[in-house]
Amino acid sequence: MKHKLLVIDVDGTLLNSNKEISKRTLYTLRNVQQTGVRIVIASGRPTYGLRSIARQLELNNYGGFILSYNGCQIIDAQTDNIIFEKRINPELLPYLEKKSRKNGFAIFTYKEDTIITDTPNDPHIRSEAMLNQMKIVSEPEFSSVIDFSPCKCVLVSDDEAALTTLEEHWKRRLNGSLDVFRSEPYFLEIVPPQIDKANTLSFLLKQLNIEKDEVIAIGDSVCDVTMIQTAGLGVAMGNALESVKRCADITTETNDNEGVALAAEKLILNEIHIADISLEQLNEKSQRTMMGNLGITYTFVSDNRVEATMPVDYRTRQPYGILHGGATLALAETVAGLGSMAICQPDEIAVGMQVSGNHISSAHEGDTVRAVGTIVHKGRSSHIWNVDIFTSTGKLVSSIRVVNSIMKKK
Repeated sequence: MKHKLLVIDVDGTLLNSNKEISKRTLYTLRNVQQTGVRIVIASGRPTYGLRSIARQLELNNYGGFILSYNGCQIIDAQTDNIIFEKRINPELLPYLEKKSRKNGFAIFTYKEDTIITDTPNDPHIRSEAMLNQMKIVSEPEFSSVIDFSPCKCVLVSDDEAALTTLEEHWKRRLNGSLDVFRSEPYFLEIVPPQIDKANTLSFLLKQLNIEKDEVIAIGDSVCDVTMIQTAGLGVAMGNALESVKRCADITTETNDNEGVALAAEKLILNEIHIADISLEQLNEKSQRTMMGNLGITYTFVSDNRVEATMPVDYRTRQPYGILHGGATLALAETVAGLGSMAICQPDEIAVGMQVSGNHISSAHEGDTVRAVGTIVHKGRSSHIWNVDIFTSTGKLVSSIRVVNSIMKKK
């Protein structure tokens, strides 16, 4: 495969204006991971605020990663281990708080599922807590109660000119000690030195032994520019600033018009054919599905034929030791489902519509049955598969007809 890693910004990119992942985007990104491409969600959000998104994408099942705090942390979604982390020296917090108070700004930081702040009623801080499903803890003596090294601190004000003045001052004064940048008109973020999405992504690439040319990065904001430029293929969202678009290789649609899904379909799924993916990868990606629970293993995949095996054991037998008819139908639907996926277009989805079977003879516990699926009708709106299931000695157990409906993703 040409690409091995897909890095996606969250707000304004992965999420639409309702702060949701669309059904089409969710389905597309799950398909991307099933081809062996790993996904990194890269955001300025705290780690806690990204966990629910990681679960939606099933990053834990496919070896994905969470890059949080604009690069201060990388979490392995499969093991939940921190594989990279950089934090602010807590001795600098009194100075940050002093400057905040002098300018009349609010200040906050994150700890696990909590936002700690001296101004709990600030609307921007309350919005940040709601966005990330975090609690707010009020601490008027902010720096004196912070007994840990935070990943980042944020100053908050609606006075953009004052934030800009302090940002420019700190870029000179704190150079080498801390980095500062504006993530929103009302947010001035303070992070450890040399922290941004690109630098942290470069660390991850070394860990995974992946070259930059094998990476696609998608984003919409100024914070994404270095990441977009680092990747072999940088993609700007249609809703991105013009300055961001000029730094990207290509521009996709907006976040409200399936921009991430369209880019992933064009750049990854169009370039990969399921029949070209190794059987080892297909089987590995199915271990945490019903297929894995039943012990089903693909043994052959082409455009018009799919084969798989399934053991007759405690998972698939009836109480008297013969193959369960329901397990037989599940095997047939698994085979036909992959077959339809292999011949669908990237903007199409195959949905099981009907299955009917004739059970001809039995298979007994200890045997392994083999399913052979062949397509008998390939239409624009439906596929019809015939799936024959045999014992290890070649005796026909069942002959099953599976109808899959082919629909455009929405």
